[in-house]
Amino acid sequence: MARVPYPDPTHLSPETREVLGKMPPLNIFRMMAGGEGLLKAFTRMGNYLLFKSKLDPILREIAIIRAGVLSKATYEVHQHERIGRDLGMSDALIKAIHAGPDDAGFNELQRLVMRYTDDVVRNVRAGDATFAPLSERLSLQEMQELTVTIGYYMMVSRFLETFDVDIEQTGTKGVSFPDSQKRSS
Repeated sequence: MARVPYPDPTHLSPETREVLGKMPPLNIFRMMAGGEGLLKAFTRMGNYLLFKSKLDPILREIAIIRAGVLSKATYEVHQHERIGRDLGMSDALIKAIHAGPDDAGFNELQRLVMRYTDDVVRNVRAGDATFAPLSERLSLQEMQELTVTIGYYMMVSRFLETFDVDIEQTGTKGVSFPDSQKRSS
């Protein structure tokens, strides 16, 4: 159960109500709406990372799920495992993300992303041992997007856990998870 009540939309500013009205009825958005202007800024950045970045969506979801696992953020892991499956990630790959970077389920690039994610989450600054090999495989833009994605989802995880945001019940009206995470050409 959430730590604080989800805000009553009738008590929100018109701008926040408008933004909330455009969002799927997910509890993260409902809770974030209580911060008024936070919701608009939060979704703008999140939408960029999910839909406009150059970073490969599978690598992105590996990093997001791993940041959630390391942060013990149940809601975050739940939602992004769903998104990962929507992208075609196998249950074996998702299980490997939980196990860690040495799991045999990763290809070399995925393993480098896992090691880098672990390093950033645990140490803030990625060390040369994780930065250098990954930067040889990804462009500067992809490295920057990956780093920002890790940091953004660490923030999301902390928000979700601090406010005990509830995972939506199966069949919640208006909640669907279409195959919308694939990059449009």
